[in-house]
Parts: sequence; C-alpha cells; structure tokens
Amino acid sequence: QVQLVESGGGLVQAGGSLRLSCAASGGTVSNYAMGWFRQAPGKEREFVAAISWSGYITEYADSVKGRFAISRDVAKNTVYLHVNSLKPEDTAVYYCAAAKKSYVSRDINDFGSWGQGTQVTVSS
Repeated sequence: QVQLVESGGGLVQAGGSLRLSCAASGGTVSNYAMGWFRQAPGKEREFVAAISWSGYITEYADSVKGRFAISRDVAKNTVYLHVNSLKPEDTAVYYCAAAKKSYVSRDINDFGSWGQGTQVTVSS
C-alpha cells in the first residue's frame, strides 16, 4: 500500500496554471500506473489523467487534453499534474491515485490507493 499526499492546489484566475504534486511513501511510483481524478460539488469523481508505470504512456480526459500534463519524478517519488489554461469548470478537488495494475486506466475501480485531495478553484 502506497500513501499519497497531494499539494499545490489553490485559487487562480481563468487562464492560469498550477502544478499539483502527489508525494508517495510506502512504495515507489514506478511500480504503479498513477492517475489523477477530480470531483466537483454535486458531481461524481471523474478521470483526468493517468501515466503508465514506465512513464511512457499517458492518457487524458477529452476535457483536459492539450491543457493538462501528467508527469513523474521517480527520484522524488512524486507524480505531478500541470494544469494549464484553467477554466472555471476545472474547479474541483483533485485526487491522485495508484492503480492496481501497472498500465494506464481511466476506470476509477482500477485504482486502489488515494490521496486526500487538493482544491483547485478557478475564478472567471
């Protein structure tokens, strides 16, 4: 079981950017496919991005493709989500997660370890 702690969220204006971080402990991020999900009030948690254990394969939700970028730093045992060109509809709590499998997935049920989330609020 890997413990994940997100950070880097905040309040930004539309068009702004943030770098969300997910620090892992109790396991190395290179042993897992890693993902980012988000949940807005009144909505279900939705897939945002994922990266394979190797770091060579990434997947993005259509709503964020071209604006967000998932990456990792194995030496720091940290996964990042660069959120760019932010829109008010990106406002949500962002969660990182470690997958049960080593390959990328969009399915929330394929992820077994979750962080506490970090709030991203985008003002118009």
